[in-house]
Amino acid sequence: MTEQKDPRQAHAVTGRLTLGAFLARFVFALLVVGATYNPTRYSYYAWAESTGWQWRPPIVFVGVVLLIGWFVCLRATLRSFGGLGLLLANAFFAALFWLFADWGWLPRENVAAISWLALVTVAAILAVGMSWSRLWRAGPARPT
Repeated sequence: MTEQKDPRQAHAVTGRLTLGAFLARFVFALLVVGATYNPTRYSYYAWAESTGWQWRPPIVFVGVVLLIGWFVCLRATLRSFGGLGLLLANAFFAALFWLFADWGWLPRENVAAISWLALVTVAAILAVGMSWSRLWRAGPARPT
């Protein structure tokens, strides 16, 4: 009788990063980044500001949950890229978007669009950082 292997076990053994695993990290990072601040009224920043920055139990609790999310994302990303690498990745995209705005490819007057672009970029950097150690450990694709 042949034994069937569970794909999750194979993933754990090989350490390869799947598209689904990367997307899960990206969604988690986007949730943390977007829940903290976004240009709508549905963010932690807007909520805390609407209360006049009065620290009440629900605001403090959600703030701690967001801090935990930021800690998870930043710790994994800093372990992968290091502080300088994280700074350089953000500087690269900031300079790239500035260049695009200078060329007229980005709407400078639309603060919400620029904010969303920045939020998605930060989430992408965090997702790549959280995934980097798996990508690095897996190395080049090996024939099986």
